Amino acid sequence: MSFSIAGKSAIVTGAANGVGLAIARHFISQGANVMMADREEDSLRAEIGDQENEEGAARIFACDLREKLSHSNLINATVDAFDRIDILINASRQVLTTNAFDVDDDSVDVMLQQNLLSSLRLSQQVAKKMIEQAADNEPGEIAGSIVNLSSIASLRSRPGLMGFSIANAAMDQMTRTFALAMAPEHIRVNAIGFGSVMSASLKQSLKDTTGLREDITKHTPLARIGSPMEIAEAAQFLSSDAAGFITGQIITIDGGRTLLDPVETAAH
Repeated sequence: MSFSIAGKSAIVTGAANGVGLAIARHFISQGANVMMADREEDSLRAEIGDQENEEGAARIFACDLREKLSHSNLINATVDAFDRIDILINASRQVLTTNAFDVDDDSVDVMLQQNLLSSLRLSQQVAKKMIEQAADNEPGEIAGSIVNLSSIASLRSRPGLMGFSIANAAMDQMTRTFALAMAPEHIRVNAIGFGSVMSASLKQSLKDTTGLREDITKHTPLARIGSPMEIAEAAQFLSSDAAGFITGQIITIDGGRTLLDPVETAAH
């Protein structure tokens, strides 16, 4: 089986910065056609420069994925540009803190909408397109791959991250359920649950919080912060034919952090 994604067409959400951007860049470097979707249109345009043209492998689509119309428009734009959709990377995510005792705190609702429901609805519509494309496939041939970005916060939590943790735990279960529902249509669905990776939000937290870097490395067996490229390469593997018999799995990339005693790591 091949790890190649050359010639495949992918949608990558959350592609304006951080891990989503790293995945989009990596997929383009590996020969994939990539529709980069995000709300931050200026950042998307600054990233691809003059690469967006009728023959280019990189295109951008500025949208708010919390709006249902954005999903169909994104899919139509991708098909217009590349003729098909082989891969969906749900990398659009947000981190907000939660006051667990404040009845007016709406962060749980925001996290569910941003980090779960927008990906759920987009996955449903992309899956329909993948099934339509696969009408003439050979029996058993994979119709497409969906990769969701999750977090070890689904397994380890802190009171201040309640909304984020709930949304990621739901994302993991959505991944497993979609994997079963879509398997008869030969669509694979997996997730990457990662720990402390140098995302845009973590970069800001490291600037704002004294001693955070040391705290993270202390509670990570491999004693470092991960790089976005490590997530991008895992996303490539899960999207490639090499992962053709893998579905419904949450691949953990956290430097061994979730192997430690939950009591020891819960507060970090």
